[in-house]
Amino acid sequence: MIAHVHGRVTAVAPDSVVVEVGGVGLLVQCAPATIAGLRVGQSAQLATSLVVREDSLTLYGFADDDERQTFELVQTVSGVGPRLAQAMLGVHDPDSLRRIVASEDLASLTQVPGIGRKGAQRIVLELKDKLGAPIGGVVDLRASGQRGGWQEQVHGALLGLGWSAREADEAVTGVAAELAASDSDLDAGDVAALLRSALRMLGPR
Repeated sequence: MIAHVHGRVTAVAPDSVVVEVGGVGLLVQCAPATIAGLRVGQSAQLATSLVVREDSLTLYGFADDDERQTFELVQTVSGVGPRLAQAMLGVHDPDSLRRIVASEDLASLTQVPGIGRKGAQRIVLELKDKLGAPIGGVVDLRASGQRGGWQEQVHGALLGLGWSAREADEAVTGVAAELAASDSDLDAGDVAALLRSALRMLGPR
């Protein structure tokens, strides 16, 4: 298993980065929040998990070991693969997931694209005794109204892709307006789709 990669970032895309390690460029799939902290030309270290399939080798990258371990743990749930696991971490950080599972907050789980109510029930059932207790104890997210903070994630990802703070602000405002429109197909839990919408608004560089 490749536990981590450390090298210079040579390319940044909405859902992946390329890290040069020993003269080899490794394509690493990352959530927008992780990409937000990376810059082309700068050194980066990512905790990683290699997913092996018959026809592919896919490297997933994370800001720290907690994210990676959570990513691997949620895949022990039947029906949850690496893409859905990464989507879960794109919407909720590891400690939020621990709180969600501990408090059986199905509504917060269904914010993740691809997770319906039955899937959320299965995740809670199968992870209840595996994720461990959240730091600071259990908080009922249904009462607190906590969300995944898509605005911050999209804004940070745009900065990582080279857009200015003003451009990122305008794009996030535009996406928020589109999200609020009655005929919008956007989902507040689908950060990757929201980022793509923001990039469409900004147009080609």
